[in-house]
Amino acid sequence: MCRSYLAAFATGDPDAVTALVTDGFVNEHTAALGSGCTGKDEYARRVPGFLASMPGLRYDVEDISAVGGNVYAAYTLHTHVNDRDVAVRGVMHFRVEGDLIAQRTDYWDSLVFQRQAGLA
Repeated sequence: MCRSYLAAFATGDPDAVTALVTDGFVNEHTAALGSGCTGKDEYARRVPGFLASMPGLRYDVEDISAVGGNVYAAYTLHTHVNDRDVAVRGVMHFRVEGDLIAQRTDYWDSLVFQRQAGLA
């Protein structure tokens, strides 16, 4: 299901992304540009703006592993910002409850993103 969650971003459909998280979902970012939130409703409110700000967003999964209810996915994020192709590597740690994601912690370098997007 974590692989499906990451693939859902490429659809551009906010409902496809949020359908895979719990009501108490915790979205945490470790990068300075990231903005976390708690609760599926708040996450659902934010996802459309995030998708709009990241044209052509897709996560290419490099490796994924699970230990109990913890899933770790190494990825390369691809998008197109300011007429520039952007590719940033990162890792997401998911905490899974049943068939849904209860928490996502995203580790990525926002300076790499800013440089590639012409923002720094």
